[in-house]
Amino acid sequence: MLSILPQLIASGLLIGGVYALLSIGLTLIFGVLRIVNFAQGEFIMLAMFGAFWANTLLGIDPYLSALVVVPVIFFIGMLVERYVIQRILFAAHSMQIFATFGLSVLMQNLALTFWGPDYHSVTTSYTSESFTIAGLSLSATSLFAFIAAIVMAAGLIGFLHFTRGGRALRAMVQNRYAASLMGVDTKRLNRLAFGCGVGCAAICGCILTPMYYTFPTVGVDLIITAFVVVVLGGMGSVAGAVVGGLIIGVAQTLTGFYLSVEFKDVVALLLFIVILLIRPQGLFGRAGTEDIGMK
Repeated sequence: MLSILPQLIASGLLIGGVYALLSIGLTLIFGVLRIVNFAQGEFIMLAMFGAFWANTLLGIDPYLSALVVVPVIFFIGMLVERYVIQRILFAAHSMQIFATFGLSVLMQNLALTFWGPDYHSVTTSYTSESFTIAGLSLSATSLFAFIAAIVMAAGLIGFLHFTRGGRALRAMVQNRYAASLMGVDTKRLNRLAFGCGVGCAAICGCILTPMYYTFPTVGVDLIITAFVVVVLGGMGSVAGAVVGGLIIGVAQTLTGFYLSVEFKDVVALLLFIVILLIRPQGLFGRAGTEDIGMK
């Protein structure tokens, strides 16, 4: 039983990479705008449909379709921020929840209207491929998702800490009023942050298209785990989203093998509860993170 442990851990880390990929855009939006975007899963769904139709109609690989899909979703995100998010940015939390949840329902039903409830899939040359590294068998699609999650997280952290725009974002989050007095265009940065957050969701959707079925409510199934990962890692922490995703992925894999598949979500959520009892702010979060912002 122990001889297979390295393979289980490797598989769990790859699954955790997928969870991290789901969570990075969500934590970026919360870290900057202080809003939990309940429609984040639907932006992933739109990207998956975009990649599916690009493959079906034009024969474009789902990964290459990101070159078109991501800019389109980014533009849609900026429009949503301008006409929906901006109007509720300083409203009560209940209003923010209702607005983003309503947007989620609207996007699901529009997808149902235009594309129907059917399940769609994309099969590529690498869908069933795997690599053998150090004696471990690694799924090609999961490995690509893992690499994408690491690259996205590193890119965002680098942007936030080493660029002028990133420092302006962090300054705005710490004190919006003082940043505006220093000449920071807070409205433009809000729009950029939300657009980048849903752009991350679009990248995620294109990468996950060869791995999951595409259907109008796929975002709901995907985003539930993402919420757990974001809170576990620490609200607003990009690094926390990656580490939280890896922890949940490994916990689910080990539980599914050594106990039962039926218990994998139970054990992962129990682990989630235990960690939050010890650190209510999450692994990489700070006390009062709802007022502090991005790390």
